[in-house]
Amino acid sequence: MRLTRTYIDAPLAIGATVTLPEAASAHLVRVLRLGVGDACVLFNGDGCDYDARLVSLTKKGAEVEVVGRRAVDRESPLRITLGQGIARGDKMDLVLQKATELGVAAVAPLITERTEVKLDAERAGKRLAHWQGVLASACEQSGRARLPGLAEPQGLARWAAALPRDTRKLVLDPAGECTLATLALPAHAEVALAIGPEGGLSERDLATLQAAGFRGLRLGPRILRTETAGLAAIAALQALYGDCG
Repeated sequence: MRLTRTYIDAPLAIGATVTLPEAASAHLVRVLRLGVGDACVLFNGDGCDYDARLVSLTKKGAEVEVVGRRAVDRESPLRITLGQGIARGDKMDLVLQKATELGVAAVAPLITERTEVKLDAERAGKRLAHWQGVLASACEQSGRARLPGLAEPQGLARWAAALPRDTRKLVLDPAGECTLATLALPAHAEVALAIGPEGGLSERDLATLQAAGFRGLRLGPRILRTETAGLAAIAALQALYGDCG
């Protein structure tokens, strides 16, 4: 039987007894109806799965004992950083969830000229915490033992300027000069992929990216929605140069 994996933001070690957070306890005990002595699997993003068993149930939550540790390697050799123009509501959650399942190494929520979502410091902090939970949940489901990196929301120019020099920089653009077939990425490449929000990237945004060394990548003649564009590009890049390449 396949055991449900549960993310824990805490150190884990064989022989340790860990009190599970309220949400994790509720899922294992109330939803999955596990009891004392039942097995579960924990991970904390360090690249390992930890076998554990429930040892006590209290009103405050459940306690587990860690009984085993297994290295897990489900990361892609193609390290993609998705620079996603912040989308409204559930669209952003969908992009983060599916990008994690597709194996991105990191995500940077971007504020572009046409970004409609307005985030002050308080809202940005809450959104960041929520998005971190989306990434963790996607890792639980997909079997990844390392969470993608998540940058704070930032302006497009700041993000583009801070990328390492040897990163292959791409922006999805129906009028782009290169295609997937002409990229010829090397093994274990670092790739930054920029995607606009609902309104797309403005001419000023595209000029900013071009000045930072980004090349336009076209997937085809059709214009894709923001929640489709990045995921389609990531899947294609993984098939050609990453997981299946």
